[in-house]
Amino acid sequence: MITIVIPTLNAETSLAATLTALVPGVVAGLLREVIVVDGGSSDRTLKIAEAAGCEVVTSPRGRGVQLAAGAAAARGTWLMFLHADTVLESGWEHEVAAFMERVEVGARPQSAAAFRFALDDLGFLPRMIEWGVGVRCTLLRLPYGDQGLLMPKRLYHAIGGYKPLPLMEDVDIVRRLGRGRTLILRSRALTSAMRYKRDGYIRRVLRNWSCLTLYVLRVPMRIVQRIYG
Repeated sequence: MITIVIPTLNAETSLAATLTALVPGVVAGLLREVIVVDGGSSDRTLKIAEAAGCEVVTSPRGRGVQLAAGAAAARGTWLMFLHADTVLESGWEHEVAAFMERVEVGARPQSAAAFRFALDDLGFLPRMIEWGVGVRCTLLRLPYGDQGLLMPKRLYHAIGGYKPLPLMEDVDIVRRLGRGRTLILRSRALTSAMRYKRDGYIRRVLRNWSCLTLYVLRVPMRIVQRIYG
């Protein structure tokens, strides 16, 4: 069964929708628990998590640190890491169950899976970004954290888990998984477009690619963080 780990920081506006989308997984008998790892929220995030029956873990702020803390507390044999502003598409549980079964019966080697990226906004630019992410995932098998990440717990530990990075923790762990152990599912993960709207779509995309390039070139993380904003 799956433990879902959700890192949070002042996520009251999005967390309820994220958790609601997980209910079909409970009905299907897939989910063992949902762990919300909070980095110091000052809003109603913790109340929402507790009201939904989540286990709440507190952690120092930083997505890599929070994800690692959630994984350490997990009791499920599978782990799914999900952002607090990402809503899984209806029917996700069927595809996830099929993927898990193939891995567990040996029809597929120990592998991880991520969802297709989608933005909750209308218009040409959101669709172009989705297309670009699709190309990146097809060519590089490099999903980002807002696409979720599902894997057996033993695979998570075998590759060393999440590192305590303040940024790029998703790229780091997927690169350690490698292309051959990363599958992109057909189901979509619908992610908030708030950051794109706030910063401007083109500016946000250029900033993301700049940060990725600097990270790959091993530029100090403090510089990458400053550019990311």
